[in-house]
Amino acid sequence: MSGDAVPIGRRVAYLRVRRKLSQQSFADRLGKSKSWVDKVERGIRPLERVSTIREVAAVLRVDTAMLLGRDAQPAEVAARDTGVARIRAALSTYEMVLGRAAGREVMSTDRLARALGHAWAAYQQARYPRLVELLPGLLTEVHRAHVRDPEAYRVAVVQAYRVTAALLVKLDERSLAWLAADRAMSAATGDRVLLAGAAVQLGQVLRTVARARSVMLAAAYQIAPVDPNRGTPQEWSLCGSLLVQAALIAARTGDDRAADDLLDEATEMAAQVGDGHDHHRTGFGPAAVEAGRVTAAVELGDGPQAVARHEEVIGWDGWRWLPVEHRAAHLVDAARGYLLTGDPVGAARALIRADRVAPAEVRHRPVVRKVVDQLARDPRAPTTITPLAVSLGLL
Repeated sequence: MSGDAVPIGRRVAYLRVRRKLSQQSFADRLGKSKSWVDKVERGIRPLERVSTIREVAAVLRVDTAMLLGRDAQPAEVAARDTGVARIRAALSTYEMVLGRAAGREVMSTDRLARALGHAWAAYQQARYPRLVELLPGLLTEVHRAHVRDPEAYRVAVVQAYRVTAALLVKLDERSLAWLAADRAMSAATGDRVLLAGAAVQLGQVLRTVARARSVMLAAAYQIAPVDPNRGTPQEWSLCGSLLVQAALIAARTGDDRAADDLLDEATEMAAQVGDGHDHHRTGFGPAAVEAGRVTAAVELGDGPQAVARHEEVIGWDGWRWLPVEHRAAHLVDAARGYLLTGDPVGAARALIRADRVAPAEVRHRPVVRKVVDQLARDPRAPTTITPLAVSLGLL
């Protein structure tokens, strides 16, 4: 007896009988009335609260996946793991040694640039399953082209490794993300613009490494305009993005003063750029910096500050111009902020909104699953979080 077609009440009844429990003895173990059990089994009373579902499963001595008629591991998790393995294989292939590019046609620089643009669009729209499918083949094409003409395809190599690192950070594949970011940095050596772009992804990978802050700052000041009055939006975007990364590293390592100072400096640069732009795939602008302040506050454990800034920034016009990925990630950070303030209702609201904005941000990021699981275990959490927890296989 299994499957989503079977109502949960009937599954409870079946599993109760299999355990040789009467309705009364089952009710006693749950601390409920026999009438409550009868109504659940007949489908009159729904099981909505996560805590209650877990208690029922514990008494029946089954895991919640069996009680709910679901696989223990959601299909998308298995697909993601398979896709990551293919990306790992693509990163582990060294065309220059194997000589596979010899005599084979490679993509033109224009065609490869379009393919990379499509990959970046998939990332910024939080279509992570699609990007997982695209990257192995794209990396292979980039490797082949680079062997044929290293200088002509240098930009493509950096961009391919950047978007790969960005995705792998989302999927919490830190070691593999570091490999991709490190390769981007190596390929960018000697070009301050390419190096600054690659360093943005390196900062995402090395968020927990205190010494990485100095790397971010060095890259930022290399790309900073010599004359502030003549700086371009592209320069300010790269420099400001690197300062935000440095600030988040400072926040993660507990240096609140440095985080504030760096974010203040980034705010001044964002004013030179404005919202609604995406120079060098950064999405940098005033709203992005303010979202960074929310993340920094969460990392520092300052829930009230995170919530206050979140509730302010989502009212800005610039908030709606941020990439979908950025907005959804911000909502997850906001949920963490609400949890820090002891507000499970606000946290659930933010997570459900994130799921509407970009389902893959919630369903494919292991770190988000941990937040949902933490919230689902809170007996004060609203029942609105239960369907999301169920869909993630957390019950």
